Amino acid sequence: MSRFSRLPGQKGVNLNAATGENLSLLAMLALLVVVFSVASPRFLTGANLGSMGFQMPLLGLLTLAMLAPILSGGLNLAIVYTANISGLTLAWTLMQFGGAEAGIGGFVLGCALAVVVGALAGAVMGGVVAYVGAHPILVSLAMMIFLRGLGEFLTRGGDISGFPDYMRVLGHGSLIGIPVPLILFGLVAFGWHVLLRRSPHGFSVYMTGSNMKAAEYAGLNAKRTLVLIYTLSGVLCAIAGILMAARFNSVRVGHGEAMLLITVLACFLGGIDPFGGHGRVTPVIIALVILQVLSSGLNLVGANQHLSTAVWGLSLIGVMVLRSGQIQRTFKFLLGKDK
Repeated sequence: MSRFSRLPGQKGVNLNAATGENLSLLAMLALLVVVFSVASPRFLTGANLGSMGFQMPLLGLLTLAMLAPILSGGLNLAIVYTANISGLTLAWTLMQFGGAEAGIGGFVLGCALAVVVGALAGAVMGGVVAYVGAHPILVSLAMMIFLRGLGEFLTRGGDISGFPDYMRVLGHGSLIGIPVPLILFGLVAFGWHVLLRRSPHGFSVYMTGSNMKAAEYAGLNAKRTLVLIYTLSGVLCAIAGILMAARFNSVRVGHGEAMLLITVLACFLGGIDPFGGHGRVTPVIIALVILQVLSSGLNLVGANQHLSTAVWGLSLIGVMVLRSGQIQRTFKFLLGKDK
């Protein structure tokens, strides 16, 4: 057995418990699909499923960017604005190469620079958290304010639009009937899963999230791990920013602001421990599908879009109640098994 197959710091979570967690989420998803299929005959149509396939990846990428910092016991409140500033970097580069007439070379250079900007923003946060000892919430909040102000200064509160037509393939194209954004998200999610579960870095992430001091005593470089965590989070934000530019054909500082808290909700719904050290990618992906189904289903039945936000908040409260352990203890008491 590989020393990474069962990671320290996972609080005794075994394969059966992980499978049970997935099954619980899948049962919730199946119930929602049945309910909305009965409520609206348009729910299971190709058009609606395709629409969900185009909508979910952007939120999914930002959620993955939030996942690793939470696993380490931290938080990255700057994910949306890191994505925005990365998207602005791509847009600015394209403008230098002719805007809508820019060639593939300009786009590739813009994407590379966007990833560098995202990684740099993450590395700065990780460095301050690791080597200064500042709280991740305060550090990421400060970075969020800085990036927002910088973006508004550079764009004067407006947006940049008019990108090459070939970018539409990334944001709106399909490959053998599967939305390109969904393929991109699937590849990133698989890579993120492998990185966290089958690599030395993933081992260090879980150890650092469980107990940073213990990780250092065990010979792990916890500070370097934190820097890398936030750097990779910034890279994922940059990918989300590139996708956002392709989806909306424009970039501005305020794009995607409402997604920040939803990414946190998706992580917690997917079983990520808010105190770090425990969680996996697969349940988070299922949680993302659940949230997308809720949003699309409520929209199809004619509910106000703000109701989705209220339902998401209620779902988070329900998850916290279910995972508090009180309900399980009550059932054990009623069955006479509580000793």
